[in-house]
Amino acid sequence: MRKYVTLYGMFIKNCLIAQMEFRSNFMMSLLVESVYLLAKLLYVLVVFRTDLHVDGIPPEGLLLFLGMHTVVTGIYMGMFFTNFTNISEYIKDGRLDLMLTKPVSLQFMASLRYVDLALPIPDIVVGLVMIGIGWHAMDIPLTLLQLGGFMLLLLVAVVITYCLMIIPALLSFWFVQTGSASEMAHSAWDANNFPMAIYPTWIRRIGTFVIPLFLITNFGPMFLLGQLDWLHVGLALVGSLLLLSIIRLIWKQAVRGYSSASS
Repeated sequence: MRKYVTLYGMFIKNCLIAQMEFRSNFMMSLLVESVYLLAKLLYVLVVFRTDLHVDGIPPEGLLLFLGMHTVVTGIYMGMFFTNFTNISEYIKDGRLDLMLTKPVSLQFMASLRYVDLALPIPDIVVGLVMIGIGWHAMDIPLTLLQLGGFMLLLLVAVVITYCLMIIPALLSFWFVQTGSASEMAHSAWDANNFPMAIYPTWIRRIGTFVIPLFLITNFGPMFLLGQLDWLHVGLALVGSLLLLSIIRLIWKQAVRGYSSASS
């Protein structure tokens, strides 16, 4: 584990050096993501102007859900998006062959090699501000227990995000074109920025127990609002680790059937 932590630190350092060599590109990424974020903030404006209540949760409480979605979006864009997009290219042009020779996990190298340090900044900062405003407005006590539970569920959200959003990239081992699968995944992602109570019961069950997308945005805020106990927090953690194990098995199976681009 220490070796992989050190290696990931080197990835971050190298990516930072590379991005600082082209500062204008770094600033442009910040600007572009900020524009996208402004469009997302229209949701907040609509929520407060219409005094929207969802399942008894007032607009101030909805900020917790919107903020959680925004923070995890930033983490996804910074840690995973570029890597998942590149996996299909590695397979097509043979770069995966070179990665196979490295004395580290191929999945680690292919899915975590690049870190974008510009794109996540606006999302994470604004998302944390929204969470802070909602936390204060809903009079939620700021205790180590509350903070610890929320951070644990944020970690669960990141793990589930990794597992679900890498699936279109895994399909690249069997199919040439996986763009449609990626578009479907991102459309489902954008639909997850509100409490799952807005959806019918059957959709909530699928989004919780089959494809656990709703756990990403909902469980952290629900814990803060007292709608989730520690038993469900533990189950969410176990479920995320189980999902990660399944993705690991699928990855190994995919690599087993991989044919070198040079063959």
